Amino acid sequence: MSLKERLMDDLKTSMKEKQTLRKNTITMLRSRIKQYEVDNRLTADDDLIMQMIQKEIKERNDTLDSLKGTDRAELIKDTEEEISYLSEYLPKQMDDDELNELVSAVVAEVGATSMKDMGAVMKLAKERSESRVDAKRLSEAVKAKLGSLK
Repeated sequence: MSLKERLMDDLKTSMKEKQTLRKNTITMLRSRIKQYEVDNRLTADDDLIMQMIQKEIKERNDTLDSLKGTDRAELIKDTEEEISYLSEYLPKQMDDDELNELVSAVVAEVGATSMKDMGAVMKLAKERSESRVDAKRLSEAVKAKLGSLK
């Protein structure tokens, strides 16, 4: 089952079960996908949809960061729920050990010796991670590894 089909099934289920926030989150994501398809005159595949989901999660994490220290508990709770709903459509995320193993292997393969090689390491590591790690987390792991090579 493709992600688009799964989103449609989950939308129907959330409507039947009157899960308003879940329904709204899925509807928003489906509209983003449709808009992309119309703008670019192509059909979004699962990889592209996963990238869009990651972007939506990043935007919500940025929102959470800006809401910290405010008295907007309801908005914070809703945003956290949206992140959990969106995360359901991504593959299981890498744990720290898997991430460090991946970064070490890529650094060795690229022959990276300093922070100047970060771009090449990031590019290959991002391809190899197959959407199983957040770009920010990947970047932090690569910086830590390259910083320890000195």
